[in-house]
Amino acid sequence: MDNALNDATLQRIEELIDEKLYGWFETTLTHIPNFIVALVILVVFFITAKIVAMVLRKVFYKGMESHQVADLMLTIMRIIIIGLGCFIALDFLGLKGTVTSLLAGAGIVGLALGFAFQDITENFIAGVAMGIRKPFRPGDIIQTSEVFGTVKYLNFRNTIIETFSGQLEIVPNKHLFRNVLTNYSYSGERRIDVPVGISYSDDIDAASKAITNKLNTLNGVIRQDETSCYAAGFGDSSIDLVARFWIHYPDGDYLRKMHEAVAAIHSALNEEGISIPFPIRTLDFAVKGGQALDESVIQFKKKSQA
Repeated sequence: MDNALNDATLQRIEELIDEKLYGWFETTLTHIPNFIVALVILVVFFITAKIVAMVLRKVFYKGMESHQVADLMLTIMRIIIIGLGCFIALDFLGLKGTVTSLLAGAGIVGLALGFAFQDITENFIAGVAMGIRKPFRPGDIIQTSEVFGTVKYLNFRNTIIETFSGQLEIVPNKHLFRNVLTNYSYSGERRIDVPVGISYSDDIDAASKAITNKLNTLNGVIRQDETSCYAAGFGDSSIDLVARFWIHYPDGDYLRKMHEAVAAIHSALNEEGISIPFPIRTLDFAVKGGQALDESVIQFKKKSQA
């Protein structure tokens, strides 16, 4: 009796397995055309992604100084095209629920990663944006509120700047993207302003003319019609002037040109007999009812003798 029961049980198990396998086989045969079409869709999207990347690579390399940013954008485009193909293939197989779950999961994971790596993400996005906008290039001289120097290279997180004292500054891209940035290499020219003071007894126009003519004799001075010297105000001991001239920059040596300009201004004023005064303090005891200095001394002596 027990043997008959065991045989019946085994037979039933075999029948269930056969039915299950047959059902799977039948389902597989039914979906083989869909699988083939889905596979064709994936292949087509893979090929399309590759062709699009090849076509756009030259365009991006011409339009962007940073090849890293160009390669990143090409990679993102390939991922988007291939991902779109995967979703279409899954949808064609009738797995709409799977597609929805994948999209929802990707959104949640992206949101979590964004919060967890907020600083890295912000620097990364700023690096991509600067790679597209190109506010500066390697070799440019830039200045921000934190650093002043020559750009060595730009990556997705930081910009490496070499200061004029020879140190390398690693600046997060978000700081350069958010804050005011001065690019001294953009126009290739720079104006130098040199303050100078002359005596109140000297002729302002004669000093201005002498300084302007002298500066235009220096090597490297460009746009000479814009070289000028104007009175800027009344100083404590002098009339304050400002001399201005233009040079090529950064090809021209800024400090050397400043040195040459100061020496030239000093020479021009000496040739014209115009003095650069020392600080002067005048003591006047007779202003608005006060006593003259000699009278104050006489009264002091009388009081001392008394």
